[in-house]
Amino acid sequence: MDAFYASVEQRDQPELRGQPLAVGRAEGRGVVAAASYEARAYGVRSAMPSIVARRKCPHLVFVPPRFSVYHAVSAQIHEIFRRYTAIIQPLSLDEAYLDVTEAASKYGSATAIAEAIREDIRRETGLTASAGVSYNRFLAKLASDCRKPNGLFVITPAQGPDFVARLPVSQFHGIGPATARRMEALGIHTGNDLRQVSRDMLRAHFGKVADFYYNIARAIDDRPVDPHRVRKSIGSETTYAHDIHDLPAAEEALADVADRVWMAYMEKNLHARTVTLKIKFSDFRMITRATSLKEFVREKSVMWEAALHLLQSEAPFRMGIRLLGLTLSSFSGAEATHNPQMTLF
Repeated sequence: MDAFYASVEQRDQPELRGQPLAVGRAEGRGVVAAASYEARAYGVRSAMPSIVARRKCPHLVFVPPRFSVYHAVSAQIHEIFRRYTAIIQPLSLDEAYLDVTEAASKYGSATAIAEAIREDIRRETGLTASAGVSYNRFLAKLASDCRKPNGLFVITPAQGPDFVARLPVSQFHGIGPATARRMEALGIHTGNDLRQVSRDMLRAHFGKVADFYYNIARAIDDRPVDPHRVRKSIGSETTYAHDIHDLPAAEEALADVADRVWMAYMEKNLHARTVTLKIKFSDFRMITRATSLKEFVREKSVMWEAALHLLQSEAPFRMGIRLLGLTLSSFSGAEATHNPQMTLF
């Protein structure tokens, strides 16, 4: 979906259409949950602190999130998906992979199905969606970002290898900013550069994910669309430009991480029991500390108190902190059904 939360708000509140809009809390340590395309033109992005977003766009309009509405619209969209295929892997409220291999013979092609779904979504919800169509998940994800908003892009088997070869590794789905910087330091800037690196060298530098990198450089991705994939955790982390040395500063930094985790937790309607804190020190030594609760985490204050206790138990810190992370896990079976990130088809 295109700027899903923001688009729902602009649909339901016509006076907001055409305005730079952020869904989230403007005051305090608020975080942007979603930004309209008008806001994105100013550099406003999801997960950005609200104070930074306001600095980038002084006339930004904030509206509080309405997750119950987003869940209802998401259910409506998934009903549309099921008209065309039962093989659906949800990734979040607004993203999913669909395997239409068998359905394509009925409807003519995967592209025809994508066009039909986009039209059904527009007609029945008043919202727009972008689709990527290809012969594997990796390429479909890349394609889905090529014509946003309200677009469709197809990568055929004949086009796949050349498409990947030209693409900067920083734009590969599955290669984050830190890994991209490591690759660039090794002289790997594009898919073609990555293709020239041996599997053994990739393993030496990147460990167990080396085989994935080796394959996607060749436009190979054999992962199936898995409608039964179970989510094991949800979390967020931040690496800081300057090391954190004292507890009050660490508590303030962790509060920002906790805001992002809680927002995602509420969005996906999960029920977790375990809170895990991750700390990476300036010497790159990393520790994790976890606590499992008797009841599911249903209030943000419960998660925060557990996280704060874990952090305080490590103070005073042996050296500066360069990274803080927070994760919720041990989900109940009924809710442990989604997997984060990626885009339609």
